[in-house]
Amino acid sequence: METSQQLSSAMRTPVRTAAGGPCGSGRDAALNGSDPRFVAHASRPLAHRPEAVGHARRIARSVLHAWRIDDDAAHSVLLVVSELVTNAVEHAQPPLALHLCRENRGRRVWVGITDGGPSARGGAWTSTCAHDEHGRGLAIVEALAAAHGADRHVGGTTHWARLPVACGTH
Repeated sequence: METSQQLSSAMRTPVRTAAGGPCGSGRDAALNGSDPRFVAHASRPLAHRPEAVGHARRIARSVLHAWRIDDDAAHSVLLVVSELVTNAVEHAQPPLALHLCRENRGRRVWVGITDGGPSARGGAWTSTCAHDEHGRGLAIVEALAAAHGADRHVGGTTHWARLPVACGTH
């Protein structure tokens, strides 16, 4: 079980998995919509407060519906969005933004949460929740994602996950 301090420290360390994610200029190209690997892209700013989690889920649900992502896959994406936004609100500085990219090949969605970098102290949830309620978010992301990681860049950090999805008909 991770403590708030351990999680905050983990969020400061760039993580790359073997499958990788959009990094460096590739990440920047994905986020501005010019990367040919992505057929669709959506980015939205979020308020840096606990309500951002629900707002991010509503945005993601709408985008996934428009992209005709199957309900089971959408549920996994929404859970990852929730976990990454919660971590950013609790352990990072503003600003905060949600990025969703639908890959051109491989039926995958890339989720990115950009924040202003690590915070010197934990957020309000850290001090009000029971000890056993912390430290599960990144394990959930790891279980659902084909790849995940974090990339530091000018202005902050982007925590990302790539998830397999199926397109449905709703």
